[in-house]
Amino acid sequence: MAVTDAAILKIKEMILSGQLGPGDRLPPEKELSERLGLSRSSMREAVKALEVIRVLDVRRGDGTYVTSLEPRLLLEAMSFVVDLHDDSSILELFAVRRILEPAAVALAAARVTDAAVRDLRAQIDSVGHSTDVEGLVAHDLEFHRAIVGSAGNSYLASLIESLSSNTVRARIWRGLTQENSVGRTLAEHRAIVDALERGDAELAQALTLVHISGVEQWLRDAAA
Repeated sequence: MAVTDAAILKIKEMILSGQLGPGDRLPPEKELSERLGLSRSSMREAVKALEVIRVLDVRRGDGTYVTSLEPRLLLEAMSFVVDLHDDSSILELFAVRRILEPAAVALAAARVTDAAVRDLRAQIDSVGHSTDVEGLVAHDLEFHRAIVGSAGNSYLASLIESLSSNTVRARIWRGLTQENSVGRTLAEHRAIVDALERGDAELAQALTLVHISGVEQWLRDAAA
């Protein structure tokens, strides 16, 4: 299990045991990391992740608090960490997406317009290294949606959209726990657009396959 996941599960244990409850303030980072036997960097990443899923509220200059959700809802929100590792259906969704989406991108290479390419580049340029994980995932969803839409097959686009929307939580988790996820995602997106602009269907298809497989492999490693 990743160190960040272990930190989250230890915070979950504190809620289960009653050491922390809704509205409570967490001990200072140094004290909490020592109590749980974790590095401060691991604790920091865990807090960041729990802030994203609305379990913790980080108040700058004041401290970090458990949100006002009742314990049952807090624990449900945290359970998705375990779900990502235990639910094999998510890996199956990625496997199907890995089959279908590269084929759709290859179709798009023959049909994509100059205006669509400009829009895709503008989407990429709107994201920076300061963009938070939720912003990155929103960009990722829109980027892939726009390319698949250029393939000219509405049924294929609807099917891929359904698959993609069901992998959002895994993509958010990857963004939180994998180093340089923003830079890596943007570089891969730029390479795909370059291939589309040249009309190179084979290259665009291969780059998309690698791009999707990277997330799938990360999830497999996390599950292991």
